[in-house]
Amino acid sequence: MGEWTTTSYGVGNGNKIDILAEIKFPHSLGLLYSAFTYYTGFKVNSGEYKVMGLAPYGKPVYKDLILKELIDLKEDGSFKLNMKYFDYCAGLRMTNSRFHKLFGTPPRKPESRVTQREMDLARSIQEVTEEVMLRITRHVHKVTGQKNLCLAGGVALNCVGNGRILREGPFKNIWIQPASGDAGGALGAAYFAWHQYLEKPRAANEKTDSMRGSFLGPEFSATEIEAFLVKHAIPFTRLKDEKLPETIADLIAQEKVIGWFQGAMEFGPRALGGRSILGDSRSPKMQEQMNLKIKFRESFRPFAPSITAEKVSKYFEMTTESPYMLLVAPVQKKWRREMTETEKKLEGVELLNVKRSEIPAVTHVDYSARVQTITEIQNPRFYRLLKKFYERHGCPVVINTSFNVRGEPIVCTPEDAYRCFMRTHMDYLILGNFLLAKAEQRPLEKDSAWMKEFELD
Repeated sequence: MGEWTTTSYGVGNGNKIDILAEIKFPHSLGLLYSAFTYYTGFKVNSGEYKVMGLAPYGKPVYKDLILKELIDLKEDGSFKLNMKYFDYCAGLRMTNSRFHKLFGTPPRKPESRVTQREMDLARSIQEVTEEVMLRITRHVHKVTGQKNLCLAGGVALNCVGNGRILREGPFKNIWIQPASGDAGGALGAAYFAWHQYLEKPRAANEKTDSMRGSFLGPEFSATEIEAFLVKHAIPFTRLKDEKLPETIADLIAQEKVIGWFQGAMEFGPRALGGRSILGDSRSPKMQEQMNLKIKFRESFRPFAPSITAEKVSKYFEMTTESPYMLLVAPVQKKWRREMTETEKKLEGVELLNVKRSEIPAVTHVDYSARVQTITEIQNPRFYRLLKKFYERHGCPVVINTSFNVRGEPIVCTPEDAYRCFMRTHMDYLILGNFLLAKAEQRPLEKDSAWMKEFELD
């Protein structure tokens, strides 16, 4: 719901885009998903990722009820919501008493225990959302005959749905705006004014996009970083360019958690190798450890793998590049570990501790992963790290999660990065070429108030 239109499609040609059809507020797929985000006890407009991550733990037991009562879905993907169950038009809540009666209970209290019921609700709304996305894209292909699909908007951050469109849909190529949602809407408005209103020419080479890997944010020079470190008497070691990849690769292989601060900051909600926390994807304990001790967030939330683009099809069932971490793909069967009969009987978060593959820290309970591919052109330093990790340790995959703790923005400045590093259980921080070891740092003054500075997501 960036404006009154909630869903639309059109065709771009040259420097013009023509909108062919649209659905208007209050009928919104994103707001339907957000209603379940609210109902399952998470924060609207930030907790939707949690619902998507929770879905594989559940069963779609409420799917038919949603399709029968909440959404009137047509074969072409057009839909209407039954507004008697929603309160977002006139009230301050997403859902109302009719919604709660339909599903049997009031909304889950935030921060209370997540039960199998929430997991089943998450799985149900996720499957409904994927069905709507697939129906719409099939209809769009049928009407337009185009081979390339571009996606934007908040629902385009649903990388599980995106992965299904890529695998099952009729389009040859799909591209997803990395800052989908309100942030990217600003870019879209600027481009629309520039090209369509002012009639400025637009060039496209059909190979690379103009997002530059989404590294559009602030960047800090070696001089600026060193000045910060010296000013605060922070111990560090300066690494030469050629030494940096192997040093960090070896630390990751030792199951050390690394704060990675390089180049320009990412634009959008994903850490893409500019402001990232890195870990060893092969470690069975790393997912829970990084969630609870580094990110201070729920243990069920999956981590994403970063991998060199040329190796992606070796580890995942995908052949396309995924530079913006917006496609989910299954882990290749040869890397999977079959579950025992006892393990198959487990439910919910009990599944979290079952090793699923040779890269368990990035393999979700359904054998899927939210993949980011890295090329040397897009991010040379991160690419060289991954390549060196493969050369020295036989694996081109590392955990890549955003450099922040739960509820906080992603770090921007060297000072932000140092503060986050010191407040968590990260082992090392690499700021450009400057390596900081936690064991060599003076502890920060004890101050638990920082954890209340930002509202939890």
